[in-house]
Amino acid sequence: LLNSSAKFKIAYLKECIENDGLDAEIKKHFYSSIEKLRSQGHEVAAVEFPYLDHMVPTYYVLTTAEASSNLARYDGVHYGYQSKRATDVESTYVKSRTEGFGTEVKRRIMLGTFVLSAGYYDAYYTKGLKVRRLIKNKTEEIFKGYDFILTPTTPGTAFEFGANSADPVKMYLEDIFTVQANICGIPAISIPVSVHSNGLPFGIQIMSPKFSEAKLLAFSKTLEQLIS
Repeated sequence: LLNSSAKFKIAYLKECIENDGLDAEIKKHFYSSIEKLRSQGHEVAAVEFPYLDHMVPTYYVLTTAEASSNLARYDGVHYGYQSKRATDVESTYVKSRTEGFGTEVKRRIMLGTFVLSAGYYDAYYTKGLKVRRLIKNKTEEIFKGYDFILTPTTPGTAFEFGANSADPVKMYLEDIFTVQANICGIPAISIPVSVHSNGLPFGIQIMSPKFSEAKLLAFSKTLEQLIS
């Protein structure tokens, strides 16, 4: 386990904290957490990350493409749910997928099928792969000088169940800080920070280089104890 007396170099993404969409209370608590880390002898510094606005579009182009491809096999014949109302091969496919997948899954399958289609593959999927490489390279560059990267977990607090269901774009934008780890293939964890004045919780995300899960978990425990 990580030595609790060890001192680390910790980066936080300047663009995340200066983002106009970040809740004021969350920003205040984030800066307070940074000061507590510094008081314990850790070095904490802001770093620039110019790709923040590109992360959600990149993530959803790539993951919807994966959803479309991976879920194609769940057709009611080879795998997955099979509709009881099917009467022939075509209705087996159509009804099984219509009844078996929820609204959000259907949305992602359709988006993914679109970005993988012949006329849009290079415009969306290929470009998404290129942007992912830029994000990954920049993140790895930060880790050459720092042990961890801190961000708020979300721009606002947790929202009530189903609150953003009618606006999927708003719902997807809640992922703006957390999709970086998925895009880069690195470990990350969110720890609780406090409860907002609106009565809902919020947290801090910690990211670390790949294959450093034990170090990440140990440090997250240290940080949680420090800010609780």
